[in-house]
Amino acid sequence: MGVCEGPKGNHLTPEQAFEAYEAVRPALPPAQRAGAARFVENLDAVADQFDVFLLDAFGVLNIGETAIPGVADRIAGLRARGKRFLVVTNAAGYPHAKLMERYERLGYDFDPADVISSRATLLKALRTMPPRHWGVMATQRFGTGDLEEISMAFLGEETAAYDAAEGFLLLGSAAWTEERQALLEAALITRSRPVWVGNPDIVAPRETGVSVEPGHYAHRLAAKTGIKPSFFGKPFANIYDLAFARVGAVRKDRVLMVGDSLHTDILGAQTAGIASALITDYGFFGQSDAQRAIQRSGLMPDFLMRAP
Repeated sequence: MGVCEGPKGNHLTPEQAFEAYEAVRPALPPAQRAGAARFVENLDAVADQFDVFLLDAFGVLNIGETAIPGVADRIAGLRARGKRFLVVTNAAGYPHAKLMERYERLGYDFDPADVISSRATLLKALRTMPPRHWGVMATQRFGTGDLEEISMAFLGEETAAYDAAEGFLLLGSAAWTEERQALLEAALITRSRPVWVGNPDIVAPRETGVSVEPGHYAHRLAAKTGIKPSFFGKPFANIYDLAFARVGAVRKDRVLMVGDSLHTDILGAQTAGIASALITDYGFFGQSDAQRAIQRSGLMPDFLMRAP
């Protein structure tokens, strides 16, 4: 199984996760301007400065299958003041319909078109490419929603699926194992093929700890095989391009990205040229020191926000 296996999944400690992100900094977009890292309580404190809020999901809306208290009501109150909200998430392992079911179950009311996922970002890019047969890292029980037009096979323990693939899509790692990782790396060493990563996250916050995500495995196979994966989602610009296409005409200085991760949300906001707020009491830094991580990484958000 993956690194730091726990009773309900594979996990890294917050310190291990931070070090893992720092180790792959050369593969991430470069840091841009430093923010002031000004302390504020929540979104209400900055509402007058922004018209559009881009919200990460894990660590901002929810921790695993639990909604963060008060966030749904705060969003509703700010919408009543004319503010707009989009979810910008690296949750590529879930079909769009399942994401919407989850948000509704957690008490959130988002227009489906206002949920911008890295899965959708990758699929948009796929439509511009010649057809291929893809081997897919994903949880099979979630089905093939959004993937119906793609020639694909789920990757498991059978080597034939790896041999037949003309490329690989890394979407979700909940069912991924060390055995499958070894098969993927061996297949790529035998024959180089494209690797597209629909979730660049190395970790995600869960109720039981910090889970290992597809980005973790993508960086590992890059080091092992020499193949450079293509990443779709935060902190890369492609997902923000999709979000801005949905928003339409808006001044970038009136847009705020709210997230719990320095290396995805804050760096992603810098890549997109918008302001950022780092959540400090939930998600990635709920059990660790955000200010120390900021100093060590040099990634400076505009705001430090206790809760959304």
